[in-house]
Amino acid sequence: MPTQLSNISIEIERCGEQFFLSLVIHGTLSHEDYLEVKPMLDEVLNKFEQAAINTLVDITGLDAWTLDPSWDNLQLVLGQGREFKKIAIIGNQHWQRMLSKVGDWFITGDVHYFEDKVPATAWLTESYSL
Repeated sequence: MPTQLSNISIEIERCGEQFFLSLVIHGTLSHEDYLEVKPMLDEVLNKFEQAAINTLVDITGLDAWTLDPSWDNLQLVLGQGREFKKIAIIGNQHWQRMLSKVGDWFITGDVHYFEDKVPATAWLTESYSL
């Protein structure tokens, strides 16, 4: 069952024997969203037995964010960077593709952009090659 925040939902998904963290982000992100998601994300990450986890981030519904959440998101990623092995970002806008490329500079894991959940999930579970 996903945990739903005002603009972010967090869920652990399973595909075969593989588990991954799933985030769906929509609307306009605010500093309050960061304050809500940080402790929840920490709690979810503590449930994973493996040191590095795979993550699916769906930003197809993301409209915008203010400057504070941009800084907050960078802090969140850098603070958890060692926890992520693969991050599949699903988007549908050019600026979302660019955002994923910028995020790749700051994340120690492998980041790829997709426009569909099926290949993104397959890549996360290692049955899809780029």
